[in-house]
Amino acid sequence: MSENCFHCGQGIEKEQILFDEKVFCCNGCKSVYEILNTNNLSNFYELNKRAGIRPSDENSTQFDYLDTPEIFEKITDFSEGGTSLVTFKIPVIHCSSCIWLLESLHTLNKNIKYSQVNFTRKTLQISFNHNDLKLSELANFLTNLGYKPVISLETADKNVDHLDKSLLVKFAIAAFAFGNGMFLAFPEYVGGEDYWMEHYKGLFRTLMCLLAVPVVFYSASDYYKSAWYGLKNKIVNIDVPIALGIIVLFGRSVYEIVTDYGPGYFDTLCGLLFFMLLGKIFQKRTYNALSYDRDYKSFYPIAVTKVDFEGKQDNILLSEIKIGDRILVRNQEIIPVDAILINGEGNIDNSFITGESATISKQPGDKIFAGGKQIGSSLELEVIKDVDQSYLTQLWNKEAFKKHETGLDTLTNNISKYFTFIILGIALLAGIYWATVDLEKMFQVISAILIIACPCALALSAPFTFGHIMRILGRNKFYVKDTLTIEKIAKLDTIVFDKTGTITHRKKSNIRYEGSEIKESDILNIKTLLKNSNHPLSKSLYDFIEANDEYYPVENFQEISGKGYEANVRASLYKIGSARYNNQESKNLETAVYISKNDEFLGKFIFKNEYRPNLSNLFKKLTDYKIFILSGDNSSEEKQLKELIPNYQGMAFNQNPEDKLNYIQNLQHQNMKVAMLGDGLNDAGALKQSNVGIAIADDSNSFTPSSDVIMNGEKVVTLDNYLNVCKGSITIVKMTFIISFLYNIVGLSYAVTGHMHPLFAAIIMPISSITVVTFTTVSTWILGRKYFKKQP
Repeated sequence: MSENCFHCGQGIEKEQILFDEKVFCCNGCKSVYEILNTNNLSNFYELNKRAGIRPSDENSTQFDYLDTPEIFEKITDFSEGGTSLVTFKIPVIHCSSCIWLLESLHTLNKNIKYSQVNFTRKTLQISFNHNDLKLSELANFLTNLGYKPVISLETADKNVDHLDKSLLVKFAIAAFAFGNGMFLAFPEYVGGEDYWMEHYKGLFRTLMCLLAVPVVFYSASDYYKSAWYGLKNKIVNIDVPIALGIIVLFGRSVYEIVTDYGPGYFDTLCGLLFFMLLGKIFQKRTYNALSYDRDYKSFYPIAVTKVDFEGKQDNILLSEIKIGDRILVRNQEIIPVDAILINGEGNIDNSFITGESATISKQPGDKIFAGGKQIGSSLELEVIKDVDQSYLTQLWNKEAFKKHETGLDTLTNNISKYFTFIILGIALLAGIYWATVDLEKMFQVISAILIIACPCALALSAPFTFGHIMRILGRNKFYVKDTLTIEKIAKLDTIVFDKTGTITHRKKSNIRYEGSEIKESDILNIKTLLKNSNHPLSKSLYDFIEANDEYYPVENFQEISGKGYEANVRASLYKIGSARYNNQESKNLETAVYISKNDEFLGKFIFKNEYRPNLSNLFKKLTDYKIFILSGDNSSEEKQLKELIPNYQGMAFNQNPEDKLNYIQNLQHQNMKVAMLGDGLNDAGALKQSNVGIAIADDSNSFTPSSDVIMNGEKVVTLDNYLNVCKGSITIVKMTFIISFLYNIVGLSYAVTGHMHPLFAAIIMPISSITVVTFTTVSTWILGRKYFKKQP
């Protein structure tokens, strides 16, 4: 049985490093433990067991460009004298021990003055002495602790999300007016014939009116704007009757105090707006830690190394790159612009663009698209397009990415347009009738009808229901962009799955061997050599080969980055690496490791995708949906997919980004409501084009394209639960509508017959709102428990 690393908590299958009576999975984890222990910060592990982050094993020069003056100035928030202030994006912050450690950095490094974590935004602000601690050294220091900062064009632009505080101000004004209005109205409610009350009632009524004025004209302004926007678009949305009800209630109240007919309903009006604004605030709660509308800036580098014709290198901002410039791209760096390869052998990993793991060889003179990552030796490239004109940028700028939702086609608004006309019709007929019977009574009846029929409870039902549902889904790692998305999910009838990284694991593969039989002695030698490489495929292969963990001396070890490595083991020369490195032909874009002994080819280990467990059960449950599969890979696994998904409607392979987008459009032209599940940049257009785009992320640090939902990869196999919860939420909203209508029907029957005073109507309104809020809170909790039983 494998043990777990004391620092990061990951399982230890092979090597164990013992230190201080504790077990670690690598020297990095052991080093972080030593640092914490030496600085009396061992409480890190007591705050949260196995809360450590595994340190990165990347080279120490990856952040050197940060010390270039122009880049330093762009990255830092403040720099004067010997002190600088910088804010880093740290996506892997995930628990209390992370916060505690990152806010204790000053005890680990004397040149750090203070550090502060914003957990919601996953950012870390650090004040440091830049004379003694370079910015690159600070970034490497964090990386070695396991908290690698993400530095890109997006983070460097410092587009701080400015919270819309106007809603909070409107809510605060309504709350102040509601509380004080109730206080001022209370004496008149219970005062009877008291002389003092009779003498000062005019003052109290005037004060209540003054308190209500900013609430009606400022706090309620969004309802007027929304109603006007709806009417301009020839749609009577829910805010039309709400705005009408507010105006009538305020007008009736002013009329009563001016004519000394009564105290008005200012306190009730302020209370109603207090509850409705509370619902709006609850609705606007979003997950700031995740970005739903990403573009190429979120993974492009901020700086690039420019090379002149004399070979001199200079770090400059990416925005300063021009056509014709020559740039240097090193191992593991992303190519930021479309370019021509001048010098070097390219081994381009296009997984950011295609989602597939296969690499493509490039020779001098070949064109290389932006977004690919170089695996191997450094390349010299000549820029042929500006950043804004590159292939990736054009992909982002397609019309599908500019699609905007009006928010008018919602369940609430669809019902409210009929509701409004019915209420106005009832008020008109009742007004005509009472005008012939009792003119003074007519105004009372019309006021009572419009006040009692104001659909405030109707307006509260959706925000509170969907707000609760967003919270429940978020707890279960299904992060919805907004409440409108929940309604769109409930209407879906078609689901399109990307293959690689969505229904398959990114980090797991099935491995099979193809070639001549390998002797046991050679297997032991090969496993010994594999142990010397940090390449992910080598590590996977090392774990796959079942042999004794004997270690033999390795001589003349030589690695050619991006191609492979070789060494002498027990008097034989072994080569492990790519097809070309072993003088072989690569077939079918397969991912494989080729092995030779003494320049004689032995065979290759082919890596196949491993599908997520329990997928077959998921597809059995999705019988109400049309299922389609898209893939940028070849069709080698088509037979396996058909066995896995017997109810599929269609499959398409070798799909580029534009093909996927067009595929979604074609389905929509057949009147299908489409959800797209994808993970790579190649899925970005399709995700945006679909009715609901669901981006799959196996960890919060990975790039996820623009989407309506961000979903944890492990949860894909339980997709049906999330779809059912969204459908259930619509049922809850409909039930709250019924409750609201029952209040209105009973109230209207009294109001129309002239048996309801406007005061009683004003009291009924908040009671119906409280009933709706209570019902939706309880029912959504029950719904969440039904599908996510472990939910707290």
